[in-house]
Amino acid sequence: MSAEVIELKAYKNKNSPITALNKHKELHSYGSCIDTISFGLDILGEPAHFCVNITESQVGLTDIVPLARRVSTKITELVVERTRRSGQNIPCSQGCSACCNFLVPLSVPEALCLRDDVLAMPEFLRGPIEQSCFSATQRILKRKPPKSFMTQFTSGKLVRPVELKVLANWYSNFKQPCSFLYEDRCIIYEQRPLACREHFIKGSAGACKDKSEPAEVIKMPALITEALGQLASELEGTSVEAVIMPLVFVWYEENWARDERTWPAAIMVQRFVDIVKVMLSQSRDILHNG
Repeated sequence: MSAEVIELKAYKNKNSPITALNKHKELHSYGSCIDTISFGLDILGEPAHFCVNITESQVGLTDIVPLARRVSTKITELVVERTRRSGQNIPCSQGCSACCNFLVPLSVPEALCLRDDVLAMPEFLRGPIEQSCFSATQRILKRKPPKSFMTQFTSGKLVRPVELKVLANWYSNFKQPCSFLYEDRCIIYEQRPLACREHFIKGSAGACKDKSEPAEVIKMPALITEALGQLASELEGTSVEAVIMPLVFVWYEENWARDERTWPAAIMVQRFVDIVKVMLSQSRDILHNG
């Protein structure tokens, strides 16, 4: 069992980066730490332990994203390892772009965070990405997405997860390549959306590339992108919402104020952990009853 230590700090403070620490690092070496939350997760019977350092009393929605990424990575690593131990092949790996024209929904925290990540890039990267996203936005809106989505988007609201399936079917026919691909490689791989992190298939690589062989999407015991969506919904008092990745910059123009709100850090972390634990518990119940 390994303990993962995450330092949760205000995202926009360049002097206070969010850092994953080695489990052997001494917590007291971080003098600015004002609170520490330790928690464990039962991931399909496999224990995973985390320790979160909180260095600001108030944080925004973007500040929970690094912790969410770490939890998502731990879950997917355990599921992938278990799947491979059972003798099944998983062709997914860094450098494969076979699924990079799929619809990628972002929770509100991720949408705000992705925009910040892009703005922090050097101009030679940021400029082409922004231009690609704006071009994709124009193409998407000209192709007339489902009416329910257009109504929400033009009114400043976001598409809800229950409508994503209809939208995903429309988007798959659109064949819009990801704006963050360069020579078939993801240039934001370390900051890639949770939906991308949590998407794995079992089967052959040919099943992804040309659909010539069968493949099955691996079901994760908890989808952290949904956990973040629920968390943001509870904190903001809104419905659970999602943003289509290429539209993030246009969406931000109508939703920038959401980037300024803050909540008590300890409350945000603890509620996120509770949501994930409920998801994992429900997954275990389904597995046992099935």
